[in-house]
Amino acid sequence: MIPFHGNTPLGFAAVLAIILFSTKILGLLFKKMGLPQVLGFIIAGILIGPSVFGELINGGRGFAIIGFEDKSYNCLFALPDDAEMSQKLTELFGREVNFGNGLGLFAKIGVLLLMFSAGLETNLKELKSTGPAAILMATSGVLLPLALGFAMSLPFGNIGLGFGGSANIFRCVFIGTILTATSVAITVSVLKELGKIRSKLGTTIVSAAIIDDVIGIVLLSVVTGIAKAGGSQEYSNGFEWFKGQIYGTVIMIVCFFVFAIVAGIGIHYAFCWLEKKRATTHRVPIFSLAVCFIYSWLAEEIFGVADITGAFLAGVVLSTAHRASAYADTKIEVCTYTIFAPVFFANIGISSISFVGLNPGVLLFALLAVLAGLIGKIVGCGAVCRLFKYGWKESAIGGVGMMARGEVALIVTATVTGAALGENALPPQFMIMTVLLILVSSILTPILLKVLYREPQTAGKGGPTRYGPHGDESAPEFPEEVD
Repeated sequence: MIPFHGNTPLGFAAVLAIILFSTKILGLLFKKMGLPQVLGFIIAGILIGPSVFGELINGGRGFAIIGFEDKSYNCLFALPDDAEMSQKLTELFGREVNFGNGLGLFAKIGVLLLMFSAGLETNLKELKSTGPAAILMATSGVLLPLALGFAMSLPFGNIGLGFGGSANIFRCVFIGTILTATSVAITVSVLKELGKIRSKLGTTIVSAAIIDDVIGIVLLSVVTGIAKAGGSQEYSNGFEWFKGQIYGTVIMIVCFFVFAIVAGIGIHYAFCWLEKKRATTHRVPIFSLAVCFIYSWLAEEIFGVADITGAFLAGVVLSTAHRASAYADTKIEVCTYTIFAPVFFANIGISSISFVGLNPGVLLFALLAVLAGLIGKIVGCGAVCRLFKYGWKESAIGGVGMMARGEVALIVTATVTGAALGENALPPQFMIMTVLLILVSSILTPILLKVLYREPQTAGKGGPTRYGPHGDESAPEFPEEVD
């Protein structure tokens, strides 16, 4: 059949309609099962994309609702292939250009907004108040999974990992970096339900998860920057050559963080001034988005740092203007979770997951990586809890509470499998590892937390409500989410 073109204005509008409808249906279904909605978004992308019904049916000549041009399968809407267009544009401009079709561009905006929102929700004062316990828990929760992921990747040279050149070493580091990410959303929901969110341990877990993500994003910027520097590429000018050297990469990363802080001070005072004038005017979220996108562009194009790091730091900078950032977050969150975030996660299923050529070695590796990721968090974070005189049960809660994975793990994986890293990039099939890690950790975390927190109930008395640490329903802190 002759497909409709999915990159024309109306064709792309139809593609968006299909993605939004399918992601919402699958997201609600997964939510009913007690799983993160983002998993439903990815599965929706797999089902409407070519991964299953296009590439695995009829010898690769099946049918996909959304597919790519010049492929053997049939599709209803065809999009231009990112890799081919990237190569053509690179040859045209004489430097590396990463093309994104309409879907890829929307997905890129989605990931930037997700990281920007994470930065806006960072409370620096609360992080300071949790003290060294949260900092050490986060650090241990990053270093141990990183080490385990790197070590267990070394023997898998037959699937593109292990010793055999710098590219393989980088890929092993990328695996470890993926395993460092923590998603505290599931843990927070369980702690709220049990009335433990405001406890000392609950506050420490939440703060540690935020610090964990900060460390993970910085780590991602460092390893991807060095990977780009270590890749074989030609440089069009002296500045690009300088950034392409490992020492140049390190210098540029440091310069970016210095720039982000210095510029952030000025931005902080500007938004504080806006806050005094009127914190809830529409110009606040508009200016906030401008800061986010400028930081992202500067990070990637000028300093050679991951663009998501720029978006995250922009959010952290603006979070210091509390009322203005809170208002901006509520407005930006609407467009993020209404359209851009579903497109980003669905695009992973459509563009980044393929079951063609998936061999038992990759599946075995994925299972071992999931095990390493879970053990790394439980042991690393639980050991720090013991160090700070928590009991064995509380230490286990601390470790399990940091075990869940979510959006950040997917964002990190999408970054390290991207074309920008060239020969050092992780093969796309390893996205399956991350999806499996999110699935397993999302199922186990609430179950284990409820088991560990279980206490004998006194006859005639109910357990704590979801509203507060003492079950006070008269003063709800956490409103019910409505879909």
